[in-house]
Amino acid sequence: MKALLLIDLQNGFCPGGNLPVAEGDQVIPVANRLMREGHYDLIVASQDWHPANHGSFASQHPGKSPFEMGTLSGKPQMLWPDHCVQETPDAAFHPKLETDRIQFVQRKGQAIGVDSYSAFRDNDRSALTGLADTLKSKGVTTLDIGGLATDYCVQFSVLDALELLPGVKVRFVEDLSRGISPEGVSAAIAAMRAAGATITTSSALLAEAGR
Repeated sequence: MKALLLIDLQNGFCPGGNLPVAEGDQVIPVANRLMREGHYDLIVASQDWHPANHGSFASQHPGKSPFEMGTLSGKPQMLWPDHCVQETPDAAFHPKLETDRIQFVQRKGQAIGVDSYSAFRDNDRSALTGLADTLKSKGVTTLDIGGLATDYCVQFSVLDALELLPGVKVRFVEDLSRGISPEGVSAAIAAMRAAGATITTSSALLAEAGR
């Protein structure tokens, strides 16, 4: 069974959002085409879904500004602008994303005291979201992953998929993703490849699907 996992294709991470990734909106047409023509048995999306007082927000740390390092639950933490707060437009999926094709949404980042980049577990690696069990229960054998941002939530999700879904072929879709910095993207791709992920493109996947 072949599945597609779309990471955080939300307003907050696209231009105009509270934590925008440059060109983040350009992955939306790629996602839509893969959903329509990629012959996937299962399409899943993750959604950052923070409470308004999430501990990763700089606003919760007096004297700190976004993109400064701070601490959260005693551990180093990059402090972010308030973003993807539950039930706000910033947390909604991008309006051009064909969400009717998504069969399951995995929300993350709801625990105040820990950040959650990966769709599979919190950053402290103690709490699982349940997504791995969901994919196992469906019999997924190939998992294609892309979204926002390559060097944060996508990378963490790919690495966790490789660890938590042994035997599943995990592929990172490069043009389905955008990152924060060129250096971060290069390092993330190297880390994913070293861990066993296949690096591919939507064109290659569509060719495989006969499109």
